[in-house]
Amino acid sequence: MNNKVVLAFSGGLDTSFCVPYLKNEKGLEVHTIMVNTGGFSAEEEKAIGERAIALGAASHKTVNAVGTYYEKGIKYLIFGNILKNATYPLSVSSERVFQALEVLEHVKSIGADSVAHGSTGAGNDQVRFDIVFEILAPQVKIIAPVREFGFTRQYEIDYLQKHGFDFSWEKAKYSINQGLWGTSIGGVETLSSDGWLPEEAYPTKVTKTEPEHIRIGFTKGEPTSFNGKAMSPTEVIEAVRDVAGPFGIGRDIHIGDTIIGIKGRVGFEAAAPMIIIKAHHLLEKHTLTKGQLYWKDQIAGWYGQQMHEAMYLDPVMRDMEAMMESMERNVTGEVEIALMPYHFSVLGCRSAHDLMSAEFGAYGEVNKSYSGRDVIGFTKVTANPLKIYYSVNGKEECK
Repeated sequence: MNNKVVLAFSGGLDTSFCVPYLKNEKGLEVHTIMVNTGGFSAEEEKAIGERAIALGAASHKTVNAVGTYYEKGIKYLIFGNILKNATYPLSVSSERVFQALEVLEHVKSIGADSVAHGSTGAGNDQVRFDIVFEILAPQVKIIAPVREFGFTRQYEIDYLQKHGFDFSWEKAKYSINQGLWGTSIGGVETLSSDGWLPEEAYPTKVTKTEPEHIRIGFTKGEPTSFNGKAMSPTEVIEAVRDVAGPFGIGRDIHIGDTIIGIKGRVGFEAAAPMIIIKAHHLLEKHTLTKGQLYWKDQIAGWYGQQMHEAMYLDPVMRDMEAMMESMERNVTGEVEIALMPYHFSVLGCRSAHDLMSAEFGAYGEVNKSYSGRDVIGFTKVTANPLKIYYSVNGKEECK
């Protein structure tokens, strides 16, 4: 055993407390790592690294995992049109496993015997971090001081001040977690069933009132252009967020079952995920067959549940990803969306793979590939099994 510990570090109160605590009380050599999945600017990354060293970290590492997070996570959330409980696009909950995987890589690279995080014992994130280490590195000791000892916020502030760290620890009214796929918002209002978040709670303020139209292009299910300009998928996500966010689009409150067995409520703003998912879904309805749409819906709900509950490493996830990826091969085209204050409308799409082909007719107007007599015969054959059932069992059964 050695005395090296890798600490997942965000620069907030809990992880800042952990640096001197692990160093002074546990005698550990603390190596911090911050994994950026889209929630930090370059300036914020730099400030977080400086804080870690000032607190006594032996080293600090910053990892930009935005690309990895998209390729291994967000892409499949788009393919599956995943909204947990038909509401939440897994904005922040889908990040944690990928952050934990990067932390584990750092543990291996420096040969640490321990890994630490600042999670409390009251939320999902403790499980999301722990489960990666339990599965892939069971020999590594997990340390979570705030969870293990139930330290209060005031205890942590007093401890830091006692050891000469007088950073500003003024508690924000709202807990904000930002990432590429949206922002979660917690506050006193989300702790009860009837509370609602006021305008001030949302980081992105409503500054736009005049409607706008945007166009999102998809290639094999992935967003690859914005208003006709080719971009990487992460750039499209950022572009949609920047244009649609100031309309107040994508705001909602999610209520659902947590990993730890209680109901939880969280507010969020996710303009880009909501718009991209709905635009993608429209394109799929034009380009996929009835069977493809049905079966992808069946696996997508389970995929989202597994992702939410940190079961990303289950091999069935790779199987579902392969199936979804196969189904996306013809989901290519462009979708037009109208943006308005607090809502949006998906207007229509264009695709070379559109199955709403005029060559075969126009719904409600004209048939080109069959006659009226064909429909009469088709209806008779389709009705025959139930005709037999009701003739045997009596027509009163259908009442």
